[in-house]
Amino acid sequence: MRILHIIATPRGSESHSLRVSEAFLKGVCEQSDDVTVDVVDLYNHDLPAMAGDNIETKYTLMVGRPIDRGHEESWRQVESLIEHFVSADAYLITAPMWNFGVPYALKYYIDCVVQPGYLFRYDETGQVVPMVNGKRMVCVTSRGADYSAGTYLHPYDFQEPYLRAIFGFVGITDLQFIHAQPMDITPHQREAALTGAVAQARDLGKGFLAPAVGAAA
Repeated sequence: MRILHIIATPRGSESHSLRVSEAFLKGVCEQSDDVTVDVVDLYNHDLPAMAGDNIETKYTLMVGRPIDRGHEESWRQVESLIEHFVSADAYLITAPMWNFGVPYALKYYIDCVVQPGYLFRYDETGQVVPMVNGKRMVCVTSRGADYSAGTYLHPYDFQEPYLRAIFGFVGITDLQFIHAQPMDITPHQREAALTGAVAQARDLGKGFLAPAVGAAA
C-alpha cells in the first residue's frame, strides 16, 4: 500500500497535528512491511500556478477544446501533480484549523489537483461522475478550541465539512477524522487532547490495513 501524506502545517517538528499523524503512520507500518509513505510537504513544495496559461487551459478543457500547444508544457506540471495524487492507494492529510477552515496551502493544492476530466467528469445529463473511487483518507487536525458536535462552536467548523465535500465529490467517501482539540485553552487541556488524539491515531493505524466490514474475500 502506498499512502500519500499531505502535510499542510508549516511548523515541522513543533506541529501538534503532525505528532498525531506520525502515531497513525507508526501504527500502520507496524502491521505490514508492504507500506510506503510518500510525503508532500506543501510548505516546502513548489506547486504549479493556477493562473495565466494554466487557468486558460483549465477552462479550455472544461468546454471540450484541445490544449493550446503553447500551454502544454505548463499544464504538464498540473497533470504531474494530479498523477501523483491519483497513484496513491490511501491518503493522510495533516492540517491544523486556520480561521475555521483549512490552511491556504492545502486549499491551493486541492485547487491544483481537483480538475474536470482527471478527478471527476460530467455525464451527458450534467451529473457529476467521480473518478477517484475505492480509496480511503484519514484527516488529522488540531483546533484551538473544541468544535465537536453539540458545542456552541460547532457551526464554525468549516474544515471537516469542506474536506468531506471536496473529496467526496471526486469519489473518496471513506474519510475518517482525528481532531486534537482544544489546544489553546489551558496546558492541561492541550496535553489531554493531544494524548487522546495520539492514542486514537495509533489505534486507527493498527486497524487500517484490515478489510472493511462486508468486503469481498
